[in-house]
Amino acid sequence: MRTLTLVALLAVAALGCPGCNDKAFPKAPEAGSEMSRAILDPYLKIEAALVEDNIDSLRANAGGIATAATALGAPAMKIDTAAVQLSAAGDLAAARDRFGALSEAIDTYMTGMKLKAPEGVKVAFCPMLRKPWLQEGETLANPYYGRNNEMATCGSFR
Repeated sequence: MRTLTLVALLAVAALGCPGCNDKAFPKAPEAGSEMSRAILDPYLKIEAALVEDNIDSLRANAGGIATAATALGAPAMKIDTAAVQLSAAGDLAAARDRFGALSEAIDTYMTGMKLKAPEGVKVAFCPMLRKPWLQEGETLANPYYGRNNEMATCGSFR
C-alpha cells in the first residue's frame, strides 16, 4: 500500500495534478507587487468607518475581504479568519478589537509575501495598542480610537 501511495505521489509530482485548476490552487502574488485591491478596498472602507465611530457597513465589507482572501489560498487564511470574526462584531468595541486582528493578519501577509501597499495607502502603527493599520491620506486617523477621542491621531507611519 505504501508503495502504491509513493508511486501516485511521484506521478503527480512528475505530471502535475490533472484534476487541479488555478481556482483550487491559486498562484501566489509576485514579490514586489501590490497587495490585492479586492482585500484593501473593503478594508479601507472599514478603517474609515471606524475612524468615524461607525460600523454600519462592517458586515458586508468584512465578508468581501473574507471572500477575496479565500481566493488567495492558504497563505491568506489568517486574513480570511480575521475577516469572518470581524463580520460577527456586534458593537464598536468588538469591531475595533477584531479590526486589530485583521490589520495584523494583512500586515503579516504583506510582509511575508513581500507585497507593497498601492500608491496613496500607508501602513501606520498605534504604539499604545501595538497594532498596525492601513489608511489613505497623509493625516493619521487612528481607527482604534475614533474621531471623538484625544488619541484620534496617535500613531506613526512606517
